[in-house]
Amino acid sequence: MIISAPTDYRKAAKAKLPPFLFDYIDGGSYGEHTLRKNTEDLANIALKQRVLNNMSELDLSTEIFGEKMALPIALAPVGLTGMYARRGEVQAAKAADNKGLPFIMSTVSVCPIEEVTPAIKRPMWFQLYVLKDRGFMKNVLERAKAAGVTTLVFTVDMPVPGARYRDMHSGMSGANAATRRIFQSMLHPQWAFDVGVFGKPHDLGNISTYRGEPTKLEDYIGWLGENFDPSISWADIEWVREFWDGPMVIKGILDQQDAKDAVSFGADGIVVSNHGGRQLDGVLSSVKALPKIADAVKGDLKIFADSGIRSGLDVVRMLALGADCTLLGRSYIYALAAQGQKGVENLLSIYEKEMQIAMVLTGAKCINDLTYDSLANM
Repeated sequence: MIISAPTDYRKAAKAKLPPFLFDYIDGGSYGEHTLRKNTEDLANIALKQRVLNNMSELDLSTEIFGEKMALPIALAPVGLTGMYARRGEVQAAKAADNKGLPFIMSTVSVCPIEEVTPAIKRPMWFQLYVLKDRGFMKNVLERAKAAGVTTLVFTVDMPVPGARYRDMHSGMSGANAATRRIFQSMLHPQWAFDVGVFGKPHDLGNISTYRGEPTKLEDYIGWLGENFDPSISWADIEWVREFWDGPMVIKGILDQQDAKDAVSFGADGIVVSNHGGRQLDGVLSSVKALPKIADAVKGDLKIFADSGIRSGLDVVRMLALGADCTLLGRSYIYALAAQGQKGVENLLSIYEKEMQIAMVLTGAKCINDLTYDSLANM
């Protein structure tokens, strides 16, 4: 398959991956309405074309928490990244590192923190959930500090797992799931050998390190259900502050008041996010929620945005609507599944080129020039 656009990687990933893995990353919750609106609403944001502005010099770089970034993009935390390519978290982190961008490791990664951080030069970021097992939370924060992690991304929109029916249909969960996964893997031999055979161990590396025993894929869904904590409150995040003195970003904000509360709490950043449409279906798309949140807290903390970003053009749209930086999730996982580290690096190069074209044709010479004035009919 010829890869010329970011969307080509989705097709390539679908062909290569067993259905249980493709549907896990591709799917959303309930009827997947918010999943669709994330991309549709972004596509409907019109940019204002401007010409004859001498756009010979462009600067796509930015700085977040004192870290220089080549693009206003970070790789989002995605669970089970190591199932999409051999030791996938390591490959994705190297790709981000080579492109001058942060990689954010998921709590439920396949590779543990200690495997990934030695493979890269720039500091890694780490994502954490509020879990019932506070011992695990304390342990993983201490390990993250020891490994040189600089920024903590605290996901707060998953006190309970969403109703993801595709996972039950595909074999990620549900009746006879293990048998179905084995059968699917046999029908996808390239993945089966590269990841299934040579990509072991297939466990939740950070959790297994804490428990002292493997936490296998078959335990994944059950462990999530047992350990996510619906009693989460700001008091729990205050508890985390006792163990973390670096930048903290609150991920999963869709409401202005929650954004203001994050400022009052002293958060260094927020992620305007609906978890990629994987939690509560029917909520606003991130791009629809972003402008009011930016109006409420812009300048008080860093505003990140994710969910629905599939191109460099989408990055430009999010920045024009008030984001300081964007996170890529599904988009980079498709590329990782298709071509590993090389695919992620190529994807980021495509995003960069698309951003350059969009900025030239909107008259934005640097990231800070992307504002509401860059949009038509706003």
